Amino acid sequence: MIELEGVPELIDPVMVAAFEGWNDAGDAASTAVAHLDREWKGEVFAALDAEDYYDFQVNRPTVWLDGGVRKITWPTTRLSVVRIGGDKPRDLVLVRGIEPSMRWRSFCNEILGFAHELGVEMVVVLGALLGDTPHTRPVPVSGVTSDPDLARTMDLEETRYEGPTGIVGILQEACTHAGVPAVSLWAAVPHYVSQPPNPKATLALLNRLEDLIGLRIPLGELAEDARAWQLGVDQLAAEDSEVAEYVQTLEEARDTAELPEASGEAIAREFERYLRRRDPGPGSGPGGHATESGDGSYLRDTSNGRTRPPKPARPETGPGPASGSGSGSPTGPAPADGGEGRSDAGGPQQPPDERPKDASSGSAPGDASQDPPEDSPDNSSENSSED
Repeated sequence: MIELEGVPELIDPVMVAAFEGWNDAGDAASTAVAHLDREWKGEVFAALDAEDYYDFQVNRPTVWLDGGVRKITWPTTRLSVVRIGGDKPRDLVLVRGIEPSMRWRSFCNEILGFAHELGVEMVVVLGALLGDTPHTRPVPVSGVTSDPDLARTMDLEETRYEGPTGIVGILQEACTHAGVPAVSLWAAVPHYVSQPPNPKATLALLNRLEDLIGLRIPLGELAEDARAWQLGVDQLAAEDSEVAEYVQTLEEARDTAELPEASGEAIAREFERYLRRRDPGPGSGPGGHATESGDGSYLRDTSNGRTRPPKPARPETGPGPASGSGSGSPTGPAPADGGEGRSDAGGPQQPPDERPKDASSGSAPGDASQDPPEDSPDNSSENSSED
């Protein structure tokens, strides 16, 4: 039994988790949870014993100096709580760590023990994967669950995947078996510019999380960072005709695939979301609730002086771009949406481990070198508010 001392009774708590490594392309998911912790000044109340779950030759501890005294920070998973006031108060339990190296069942049971003691009503796990998606378009965000009732009431996809998985899939299934409602949100990161950070994908996850749990999330400088990121990638892509041509191909495929989605119902839903976010509301903080737009508005801030991201990988002859030297890109196209992606810390990013339908062709990408992607709907449900 886990006993928590000093943690007050929470109001309608939701647990939001993200893990660095295999399921965190571009560090988009872990950065999203770090943003929530920073903006709402989370208070750490527990940390899992690193000795139980991590191989320190894979995730090495770091040494640092504190007033001339050497100290060690061990890789682990920490839990913090944020208290959110306002007209409709709701508290969050944030779980941020590294995908464990071993004893995954014990790891998930320990997290679920905290969820039970704190009265958590729902668990939302964030992830990011590499996909065939152009950086110039809104980031696709898929919402999946194993609970058919939850899928129906929250407009999510019910996953029916079978195959290899990561800690995101394991934790979601552990929650389902424990009777705790659980949802996974996946952002698709362009595989030709996969190096972290990717503030645009982080922003997309936060916008979708905002819709899911009904909270106004302060974005701080995240919207500005996303604009600067897209501008930098635009400039770099323009310097390489092959990359520019490849991006245009992805844009055409994406736009064609999305034409049937422009229904009256979809347009009305997006207009309602726009009106909701147009009002900055209390506690929105600097930057308000700006969202992505598909009209190029992300491309126009040339005076911010921010560092440009690394150069996109050059595409080779064939179905997709080859990985550049140290770029972390896959050797072939990754799925455009859904699924579960790898991004091993300290090494090249890997392709997703489930094989959802490609948005451009309606069929799974055929690169035999990729693992089958995980935990994804057949068709992604995008966060078109930032779209």
